[in-house]
Amino acid sequence: MPRKTVARTARLASIPLGVAGRTVGGWGKRLAGQTADQVSAEMSARTAEQLFAVLGQLKGGAMKFGQALSVFEAAVPDELAEPYREALTKLQSAAPPMSAATMHRVLAQQLGNGWASRFAEFDDVPAAAASIGQVHRAVWHDGRVVAVKVQYPGADEALRSDLRQLQRFSRLFQPFAPGLDVKPLLQELADRMTEELDYRAEAANQRAFAKAFAGDPQVLVPRVVASAPKVTITEWVDGRPLASIISGGTQAERDEAGRLLAEFHFSSPTRVGLLHSDPHPGNFMLTPDGRLCVIDFGAIARLPEGLPRPLGVMTRLAVEGKSEELAAQMRADGFIREGMKLDPEDVLGYLAPFAEPAASEVFHFTRRWMQRQAWRVGDVKGQDFKTGRSLNLPPQYLLIQRVTAGATGILCQLGAQVGVRAIISHWQPGFADDEG
Repeated sequence: MPRKTVARTARLASIPLGVAGRTVGGWGKRLAGQTADQVSAEMSARTAEQLFAVLGQLKGGAMKFGQALSVFEAAVPDELAEPYREALTKLQSAAPPMSAATMHRVLAQQLGNGWASRFAEFDDVPAAAASIGQVHRAVWHDGRVVAVKVQYPGADEALRSDLRQLQRFSRLFQPFAPGLDVKPLLQELADRMTEELDYRAEAANQRAFAKAFAGDPQVLVPRVVASAPKVTITEWVDGRPLASIISGGTQAERDEAGRLLAEFHFSSPTRVGLLHSDPHPGNFMLTPDGRLCVIDFGAIARLPEGLPRPLGVMTRLAVEGKSEELAAQMRADGFIREGMKLDPEDVLGYLAPFAEPAASEVFHFTRRWMQRQAWRVGDVKGQDFKTGRSLNLPPQYLLIQRVTAGATGILCQLGAQVGVRAIISHWQPGFADDEG
């Protein structure tokens, strides 16, 4: 992992500079006789290639940001998305690994010089390499097959440097996440990076999830075997990555994966008091026995009382079309600031489309649906854009909103048909218990 701030900044700056250079080159090709579509396709493909190369090689905050963006590719219009889709998807589960010697040094620092004696077998070739650490398959001394996650040296330094620099030209990444304000996303990642860097805290989170879902027929959370500040060891689980189902699954497989994901997302705050807050396909897979395996618990939201009740009430009122009551509820809970004048019908018009999945017994999540939502809230000439800019998102809801949007993005990537209304009715306070 490149550690020097100057070197990392130069690599990150190459992205907007490369885009600018290709734009100038594109005009030259137009003058030379190529069509606009030919030039645009070539520029998009080259930009996507550079994006993956830079963010993936740097790992750290750069790759973490790319992973966060990847779930929103479903909102990008089809004619623009294809060149970026593959590049962003790669960021979900792959990155250039660190050397075996470096990895051994980290293990010795974290587990002691005799670390190898704790394992009956250890594979030096990483099974996966991601933003701040890589995973190795091993056999624990008692015979259990385990996953050993080792943090990259300098990951903390790299995260801070990357996120500072990315914030400087955040607008250049807006096309990758239409309808999402990229700058607050970067700020949130910066605010939460300390939690993700402490593998002991992550292990504690995972133990809580594993205990709550122990024996569950739908969700599997691997148990923690051992942990240290920069190393965590958990039970190994084989399964089919969600990215594989997105790219080549049958409709039945997509529907089931979507149902399990929705069930996990909405049930966790009630069952665990925590919300898994890193929703991208690289953190989920389907096991041979049909369960959803969930990994990576570095980012969580603490919700000891479950999902906030006002969210359920507002969703129900939006579904029922009760604009006056909806506006009153939003004003009472701080979503409409004191003194802000908004037409209740405009508020309903802005929120009701987001509530569509809860309005029918089965909802078909599609890229086209998500693209429509992104277009209407991002159209600066439209009323929804003006209304959205006038609304307030209280800080305690920021992470919940981002995680729900990310999970919805995955459902749209899957193209899943899910009975999400029943799931929300069961787990979201305020949605069904006040209904009628």
